[in-house]
Amino acid sequence: MDQKKIVIVGGVAGGASAAARARRLSEEAEIILLERGPYISFANCGLPYHIGGEIAERDRLLVTTPELLRTQFRIDVRTRNEVMSIDPDQKEVEIKNLETGEVYKESYDSLVLSPGADPVRPPIPGIESNRVLSLRNMEDMDRIISELKGREHASVIGGGYIGLEMAEALRRRGIATTLVELAPQVMGPADPEMVSILHQELEINGVDLRLGTSVSGFEETEKGLKLTLSSGEALETGLAILAIGVKPETTLATGANIVLGPRGGIKVNDRMQTSVPDIYAVGDAVEVIDFVTREPALIPLAGPANRQGRIAADNIFGRSSRYKDTQGTAICKVFNLAIGMTGLSEKAAKHAGVAYEKIYVHPASHASYYPGSAALSMKMLFDPETGKVLGAQVVGADGVDKRIDVFAVAIRAGLTVYDLEELELSYAPPFGSAKDPVNFAGFVAANILRGDAKICQVEDVINPAAGQKVLDIRTPDEVSTGTIPGAKNIPLDDLRDRLDDLDKEKEYLIFCRVGLRGYLACRILSQNGFNCRNLTGGYITYQRTVGMAADEMPEDHKPESDSDYQDVKKETPMNLVKTINACGQQCPGPILQLKNAIDEVNEGEAVCISATDPGFVADAPAWCHSTGHELASMDPGEGGSYRATVIKRAGSRGGVSMSGKRAMTNVVFSNDFDKAVAAFIIANGAAAAGYDVTLFFTFWGINMLRKSGPVVAKKNLIEKMFGIMMPKGADKLALSQMNMGGMGLAMIKGIMKKKNVMTLPELIGQARMSGVKLVVCTMSMDLMGIKKEELIDGIEEGGVAMYVDHLTQSNANLFI
Repeated sequence: MDQKKIVIVGGVAGGASAAARARRLSEEAEIILLERGPYISFANCGLPYHIGGEIAERDRLLVTTPELLRTQFRIDVRTRNEVMSIDPDQKEVEIKNLETGEVYKESYDSLVLSPGADPVRPPIPGIESNRVLSLRNMEDMDRIISELKGREHASVIGGGYIGLEMAEALRRRGIATTLVELAPQVMGPADPEMVSILHQELEINGVDLRLGTSVSGFEETEKGLKLTLSSGEALETGLAILAIGVKPETTLATGANIVLGPRGGIKVNDRMQTSVPDIYAVGDAVEVIDFVTREPALIPLAGPANRQGRIAADNIFGRSSRYKDTQGTAICKVFNLAIGMTGLSEKAAKHAGVAYEKIYVHPASHASYYPGSAALSMKMLFDPETGKVLGAQVVGADGVDKRIDVFAVAIRAGLTVYDLEELELSYAPPFGSAKDPVNFAGFVAANILRGDAKICQVEDVINPAAGQKVLDIRTPDEVSTGTIPGAKNIPLDDLRDRLDDLDKEKEYLIFCRVGLRGYLACRILSQNGFNCRNLTGGYITYQRTVGMAADEMPEDHKPESDSDYQDVKKETPMNLVKTINACGQQCPGPILQLKNAIDEVNEGEAVCISATDPGFVADAPAWCHSTGHELASMDPGEGGSYRATVIKRAGSRGGVSMSGKRAMTNVVFSNDFDKAVAAFIIANGAAAAGYDVTLFFTFWGINMLRKSGPVVAKKNLIEKMFGIMMPKGADKLALSQMNMGGMGLAMIKGIMKKKNVMTLPELIGQARMSGVKLVVCTMSMDLMGIKKEELIDGIEEGGVAMYVDHLTQSNANLFI
């Protein structure tokens, strides 16, 4: 092998791996590694964790040292030497020794560029202040640590990987932290519904999150900085850390007339060769091809940079080594949670014009009966024709890395959702489930492609089409934490016995908590002749999509100091009488335990409950708001848990009954057409708003429930006379005013038709479909000679005791 002289510009991931690989391929080659900084290989991904204290020893961030590369690999390492320019014709680089100021030239046979990327610093007034810092290397890290001493507050600008990691690091140091993000979400590459729970996680851990906000100016003050925000607010802070992204460092490349790609990175082929012979480029500075879309992309990740360095060295020595594109597999820790992603997000698929179907599943990270399991939220995109896996995102407190890596391999191997069904993955209760979450995602997607199940999405249940009805098949206790507006509730266990409550002319959009029971309900209904679709991911996905975070959160729940963060509210309230550990349980388990505990304590006494399900952070405040109890605190607990303290209160709050249900009971006394229409419009509106509605019909009001056709019923003479004189059904009612022998009635019905108002029989039918209870007074029936056989189907009979019982549970009552 001919002796080659290889010059490598830049160390860290790409450059250092190219140098080490080149030496392994050739003992004769002369290898020179030039790095303008003092370190040639350090763990830049670990920098925030040293700032936060998780990595205590600074030297552990040094992956390798110049001395090690010199002694073990015989590589000529020159730190603090910056390459100023490249002369491709002479195959030389001009170098400046930053220690001595000396400028010299070095020839090369092959040149590898690994200059990395620079932090984005937009032209904002005051951004050049020494108190506006970035984090890209060890020197930046040291500067931030030094500047943080004595600071009580710091701001992070940008909610990407570095921004999120820095926010957590600052909180772990006990520093009050504001995170400012221009977009309406953090973690821009992910889909918004997958990161909404990260917003909740940031806030419960004391981060002041400002979404949809930018900084328009920085001004130094005696105490640090004043940030002018796009909202017009002035934010006082100690220092600001910019984390708004990076851009490829291409100065050397453009100076050498190396072609850049459409995204602004150095354009390379799959051998990592640039447009100039014998010059290669690797790492964050290069433009890659997206593995799924086949489009140019900038994806600055350490794993690809390492592989690219190795491939460049292979090709320098004549090996046919090819880089097989980047799929963007990544993961980020955010306090108790992690988010991982690979392949296409939904917004990337839309941008690229890629056809896709999507499903959501929310399984446990391992067998739920084994301690420590946590809820996972998974989103998978796949080709609607072939089932090929296109992308995945996973969020949770445990097991995210394992699942996202399996999805990454599936995408790389071109696997389909049918293949995911068949994957044989490791299982033992502490580590997984017999049906791994990845298998589960495959089952759900394959059921759709095989036609075993039809799904709907959140946008469908938010705005159901004409002829569609949203059906909540969860338990009443689950419904008490919230539901989709307008949904009718029939618990799954009651569904087979209540098929008569449903209309085969309607299409039912069904949902449960996560989608599994919804699938079972769809199987029941479809086999009984009903048309239905299941909301993929269930109510959890709905909550995440519409941004339903924890409401009614106590204002003082956020820890403000280091001692608070490490030991949040450990003081025990004097009236705390019960402590519950619901860790590892999925909803509704924690809520049911909370309800049972509250039922057992006295008014004014408190219950403290810990849970690992992130959804509990939103469910507990919603349940308290619904039931009228007081959420005293919601804090991060130990071992990735969340801790709520709830005080039992008597009565109700916000017009919501202690049962957790909103209810309305109206008396319908009149059989006037206009009053009947009003009664049923109110009933249908209340049912659509989630109320349990009862209409109690007495005396003349019962007539609107009579059947219109002939009915065989045994009556005496007086009863028959009453029956002839009274209106027979909804179509026979008259107006209370301006009836004019039926002319007024005909006019108002014509106007209703023109204005697309339902007819009275249609309103009655809609009320029955919406679960409105129609109860007739048995005493009134007896006095007026009305028999049950004369009434339309689905009518209940009752008396004053039944009415009073309903009334005591109601939040509204009308007499019509």
